[in-house]
Amino acid sequence: MSAMRLITLTTDFGLEDAYVGVLKGVILGINPAATIVDVCHAIPPQDVRAAAFLLHTAWPYFPPGTIHVVVVDPGVGSQRRAIAVATEAATFVAPDNGVLSYVLAEAAAKNTQAVHLTNQRYWLPQVSATFHGRDIFAPVAAHLSLGVPLADLGEPLSLGELVTFPLPRPERQGDAWVGHVVHVDHFGNLVTDLEAEAIGDAQTVVIEVGGQRIVGLRRTYTEGTPGEPIALIGSSGRLEIAVPGGHAARWLQAQIGDQVRLKN
Repeated sequence: MSAMRLITLTTDFGLEDAYVGVLKGVILGINPAATIVDVCHAIPPQDVRAAAFLLHTAWPYFPPGTIHVVVVDPGVGSQRRAIAVATEAATFVAPDNGVLSYVLAEAAAKNTQAVHLTNQRYWLPQVSATFHGRDIFAPVAAHLSLGVPLADLGEPLSLGELVTFPLPRPERQGDAWVGHVVHVDHFGNLVTDLEAEAIGDAQTVVIEVGGQRIVGLRRTYTEGTPGEPIALIGSSGRLEIAVPGGHAARWLQAQIGDQVRLKN
């Protein structure tokens, strides 16, 4: 399989409607040999930050040259730009609304190129004001998968022109790190921006979140007392808070943005 023929889709479209299937139909109509992988279609509606984080955790696991289409686009039809960004490892097709914030923070500027998707030759003939995923992003990705150069898709942009949001970062406060909940996964686990390097001694570290105090890290979700919160390093390499057999976000009444204090 050629990596240039691999296209991923990340959207907030859900699966109750035909939107996702239509994206795939457009791509396959232009490149019948394309391989399409669904990353996630259950992003909370219009939640650009959630999409940015999930993309950040997923895209590195795909082959070099993969084309990632991200359509979480509350500004569809407005003056927001449609863009494509090519890094050393992958190409991203998305609205310019911050959904590529993590990607751009990690990309080496000298080896990253961006364009404003203005060349209508690579769009569908008729463009709806409400479905640019179908009419612009999907066809652009399909043409890229056929080898169309990025430069042919539109006007070049400097990386500094692109919309980004400040990424959550832990802060050192006295003898503690203060981090934040950045994601609540399907199981209710709280994923934080505290990375494994900040932990220190896994047996004595103290985590405070939602008015609860947790001492030490567990290795798996099954360890600990059912119904009580535990802390562990999840698959993303970040500190997570879980409740064995339960839903940590509900149990702790926690949400994205809440502080998590770590003492080591």
